[in-house]
Amino acid sequence: QVQPVESGGGSVQAGGSLRLSCKASGLTYSTHCMAWFRRAPGKEREGLATIDDNGRTTYATSALGRFTISKDMTSNIMYLQMDSLKPEDTAMYYCASDGFVDCNLRQDFGAWGQGTQVTVSA
Repeated sequence: QVQPVESGGGSVQAGGSLRLSCKASGLTYSTHCMAWFRRAPGKEREGLATIDDNGRTTYATSALGRFTISKDMTSNIMYLQMDSLKPEDTAMYYCASDGFVDCNLRQDFGAWGQGTQVTVSA
């Protein structure tokens, strides 16, 4: 069973950067597709970006240009580099993992982390 674990959240001023990490241990096929989501207070969960084991990535419009997803295939650690952060990026950020061949921002990932809080002050 895959259990993703996020880290790297924190508080930062607007314009700053953070890098989130997600370690997902478990069977290799179940981490073929990994993704970052976030949920801001009072809002629905929002998909940000996905990456598969072939290095293919997808991004939500809100993440394009400021966020970069990557993955160390050896250690199976996924990252989200977030630059030019804005107060509206304040949210709980979640890592998700599954064996989907069609790796995109779908909501039915089978494994989810507990989340890491990102707070951006003006």
